[in-house]
Amino acid sequence: MTRFLDVRYAPVGGGLTTQVNPNQTTATGDYVSLSLGDLLAGIRGRHVLIAAHGYNVDRAAGIKSLSSWAKLLVEYALQLTPGSTPDSIPFAFLGLLWPGDSTWAHGLDYPDEPKIADEAGALIAPYVDANFQDAASVSFASHSLGARVVLATIEKMKLPVRRLTLMAGAIDDNCLTTEFAAAAAKVGTTSVLASKKDTVLSELFPLGNFIGGILDAGHPWWHAAIGHCGPAKTWPANFQPPFELPDGWDFNHGTYLETDPPPIPVLTLPVDVPPQGTPPPAAGATGWQEAFTSGFEMTRFE
Repeated sequence: MTRFLDVRYAPVGGGLTTQVNPNQTTATGDYVSLSLGDLLAGIRGRHVLIAAHGYNVDRAAGIKSLSSWAKLLVEYALQLTPGSTPDSIPFAFLGLLWPGDSTWAHGLDYPDEPKIADEAGALIAPYVDANFQDAASVSFASHSLGARVVLATIEKMKLPVRRLTLMAGAIDDNCLTTEFAAAAAKVGTTSVLASKKDTVLSELFPLGNFIGGILDAGHPWWHAAIGHCGPAKTWPANFQPPFELPDGWDFNHGTYLETDPPPIPVLTLPVDVPPQGTPPPAAGATGWQEAFTSGFEMTRFE
């Protein structure tokens, strides 16, 4: 069972709702409403991690990928708290579903998506402020353009943010010191996972930024994506390297949250970014990439 904050109006495409809707999956795979009381009971006294998917992801795909990732996070949380059960671990995981597929057309309308992402953040921030005061802490993780969603959320939040992890971030490499410097300054510690083997960020992101630069001077086309080359060299003081995945691991854009079937290996913590040339962990095993990203998240989150 995975719990979600849902701001989608429709299962596929469409825009934002007018309010944040808490929902959950069931043991039979249904996606149903969750009462606010049950949501708050599940996060009270726990360290909450809210994880957002990227663009070109409909509701079903977001549920599938984030549910798979959340199960792995729970496995690592159990490593950190021996003798605990999924119901007693001091961590709570929430998926964040937003309409990242609202205007997708093979990358050419990518510049329209930041507006949706920013508006999603403006919707989510007051909801978190109003309802998460009894959590032990609040942290965020994201994939792709979900980086903009969580940064826009943090920018507008009043509650402190413990940790932030940006995976394959489809956002400018200097975002932590320019556009979202105020948001980054609110975070205790920020981590990034980046791959130079990411063909989406090396090809479509610069194209999107070029078009976006014509439409909006706030998004200059010449910046690389933070998820391709990592953050620009001037890092904020709360940034925690290393961040660059080994080229031999061939991490492409969709690799971070793939929805491979079980069995997916569970690695032994700590899991962190190794030097170039390091062999992949559990190479050849199905889903080792998800095992790595979730293990990395819990290693940094712990």
